[in-house]
Amino acid sequence: MSPGDLEIWLNHFEHHALCPRRVPHGLSDVLTPEEARLIASSVATFQLGEQSDGRTLLRAAERFARTHDMPHLARIVDLLIREERRHASLLRAFMQDHRLPLKSTDWTDRVFRRIRRPAGLHLYLSVLISAELIGNVYYRALESATKCQRLQILCRTLVADELAHVGFESQLLLALRARRSVAARAMTRSAHWTFFVGTAIVVWLTHRAVLRRAGHGARGFLRACLAQYTFYLKPAAPGQAVDAAPRARRSAQASNGSAAFADPKPVARA
Repeated sequence: MSPGDLEIWLNHFEHHALCPRRVPHGLSDVLTPEEARLIASSVATFQLGEQSDGRTLLRAAERFARTHDMPHLARIVDLLIREERRHASLLRAFMQDHRLPLKSTDWTDRVFRRIRRPAGLHLYLSVLISAELIGNVYYRALESATKCQRLQILCRTLVADELAHVGFESQLLLALRARRSVAARAMTRSAHWTFFVGTAIVVWLTHRAVLRRAGHGARGFLRACLAQYTFYLKPAAPGQAVDAAPRARRSAQASNGSAAFADPKPVARA
């Protein structure tokens, strides 16, 4: 990952720290009792996942930045974490306005936190990008599962930010993997793919009521998640240099324009 790439990402995140996306006032904000029952527990779980303090990731980024002379990296990661916390605040405000109960703990959140706790930068990024890629599919489904205009625009806002997150994370992750041997890269990809599929299955099982309302069957949801994984993390062909920069930049550009609310790949439905 070149200094120029890091500077581009720094400019992106600093701009959005100063000018964050907002859910406009005056939108229709009617959530029916049936919709509230459908989404309450599911949204609370995702809200909990968004509010990580990110200290482990930031420490790992700071260590890596010092070792590899990448001074912008820690600042970018810090801004990304702050944006995630803002997502948690937006979801919390919506839930409180509609008297949906918040969660202080959930078994899926505990598992993710335990996996990340001893992690270095590579492992943490692998776990984080898995959650965010699957989260993008989920927020699209949540948008389709409700007629509440405020919640629909909130979902679009989250996805728009997350497109840039996964663009940056995938570019950095592939750059880290490129430093490894061919055998090590193959093992890492296999382990990550297995973890990703397992995570997608858990999300389906624990959020299937919302996902089914949006038209997803189990296979369709898994296909949609794997389309995201392939788009961002598909390895280069043998003998081809790894260069995720163009793909990552398209993701950042999409997050800044009207295409921000479109998935990079069509969402497959069952």
